[in-house]
Amino acid sequence: MAKENFKAYLKKRKKDSNKGDYGRVFIIAGSVGYTGAAYLCAKAAMRSGSGLVTLGIPEGLCSIMEIKLTEVIKKPLPQTDELTLSLKAKDEILKFSQGVDSIAIGPGLSRHEEVKKLVKSLILQIDKPTVIDADGINALADKPEIVKKAKCPLILTPHPGEMSRIAKIGIEDIQRNREEIALSYAQKLNVVLVLKGYKTVIATPEGKVYVNMTGNPGMASAGTGDVLTGMIASFLGQGLEPFKAAKLGVYLHGAAGDLVAKEKSQASLIAEDLIEKLPTVFKLLGK
Repeated sequence: MAKENFKAYLKKRKKDSNKGDYGRVFIIAGSVGYTGAAYLCAKAAMRSGSGLVTLGIPEGLCSIMEIKLTEVIKKPLPQTDELTLSLKAKDEILKFSQGVDSIAIGPGLSRHEEVKKLVKSLILQIDKPTVIDADGINALADKPEIVKKAKCPLILTPHPGEMSRIAKIGIEDIQRNREEIALSYAQKLNVVLVLKGYKTVIATPEGKVYVNMTGNPGMASAGTGDVLTGMIASFLGQGLEPFKAAKLGVYLHGAAGDLVAKEKSQASLIAEDLIEKLPTVFKLLGK
């Protein structure tokens, strides 16, 4: 496999520029008990070079994000009695999405039935490049073929358990045939598929496959996937096509994890550590 020139993927910043030049990202995430997933995803998107990040979250949880996130814009959305997103949020999300460059759906959304219906409806109507992760993927598990009707380029980022729910295949079988299964479902569903885990596999409908070599076992920790989703959404918003955005995100995500493990150990690595190391990995890549 040829070595990727990831430095060439980064967008050069002109002296005369503004935040609109570096991507407007809309993240749809969070539910009661899972505000951390929304926080990690949004913060990672900001740290990955986005000019503007907006977090769409159930309105009853917005005050938490006002405290946690300084640079990210918060968009309170209609909610259910269980503090999850309501179907009533659909029109607001679709209207707001017209003014952004990329979207991420899923971190911490919950498996509430109304959330599942909302995700499926959005996928059929959103027309901006979109990353679907976590509960966004879980919402599709009973009918994954719906993504073939999407109007926008999609990146799905399942871990082996989520892949198992999509493919109706045991996790052990998936882990024995990671490249084959990632490629098969990228083609079946017409998406860029990021099968996370040891040597993350990225596959496209056209038959391209990239196996990432950065990262370590310390990254098997809650929230690291939410960080990756924010990073990939950021790169989509900055104009990278989906395969490149996914590759750059996975590579830098793993590189940040390797720096953290070297300084703090694998055992002590947590998701927020990855975000703190993003400035360093960007600087190293720039050299």
